[in-house]
Amino acid sequence: MITCSAPGKIYLFGEHAVVYGENAICCAVDLRTRVQVKIDETVNIESVLGKTGIDFEIHPYVSAVIERMREFIPIKGVSIKINSDIPVGSGVGSSAAVTVATIAALNTLFNCKMTLEEIAKLGHEVEVQIQGAASPTDTYVSTMGGVVLIPQKKKLKRIDCEIVIGNTNMLSSTKELVANVAKLQNSYPQIIGPVLSVIGSISKIGEELVINSDYASIGNLMNINHGLLDSVGVSSIELSSLVYAARNSGAFGAKITGAGGGGCIVAFVDRMQVDNVAYAINAAGGSSIITNATEHGIMVESN
Repeated sequence: MITCSAPGKIYLFGEHAVVYGENAICCAVDLRTRVQVKIDETVNIESVLGKTGIDFEIHPYVSAVIERMREFIPIKGVSIKINSDIPVGSGVGSSAAVTVATIAALNTLFNCKMTLEEIAKLGHEVEVQIQGAASPTDTYVSTMGGVVLIPQKKKLKRIDCEIVIGNTNMLSSTKELVANVAKLQNSYPQIIGPVLSVIGSISKIGEELVINSDYASIGNLMNINHGLLDSVGVSSIELSSLVYAARNSGAFGAKITGAGGGGCIVAFVDRMQVDNVAYAINAAGGSSIITNATEHGIMVESN
């Protein structure tokens, strides 16, 4: 029996702009999806969603991984059990984590000798297959861990302050939100283009701030980034209420993480203010998750 895990992720800066080739900074967080695999007579997949065989409705990502890996290894039967700390469909990388953790577990079980780069690449291909479109960022950061400047894939210094995620508990469609921004860009290119370009510039400035561990200034830029994301229509009353609750209770800064519309916000917080910020997010109607950045991407936890 093999157990592999992979982390979720947050965006410090750059979501949506990264779709247009702008810079973004993404960070793996210590919320993990664990995938346990063993040889079995048939395919069995078990998670909080239920027990199935190959099933593209209930377990689409795991099913797609099995089908893709059957192209080069003889998987007749396998039992897969999934446990996750990562909220599903909320912009914190749940699909990427389960995808690369499953690939890694099967890679170890069947001794495929895939490299981390190959796991990240296949993970991205699976996400594209299931979603129709997907950035390679999530699967790359979940595989490699750490803080990464995209698209350069440049590793930055570890974030050493507390991170509080606020979940609206509202699902949203990344595909739909990306399409909405594209419509605005097509209708008002002289306005939306510069907004996306400024978001990319925030990421470049943010690179130096991460290197210098200047979390107060990172927080200021997160606040600006949130306002720009709001201007292209991907915020909501629920997201902004959590953002302002976090800021007003002592966070360095707070913003949407991921596609927006629903899902989560992320706040950078001094250790002395963590409980205040978490309480404020809960009081504003969200669910708070206290976590940290992690350098660890995919991990083989038992072999």
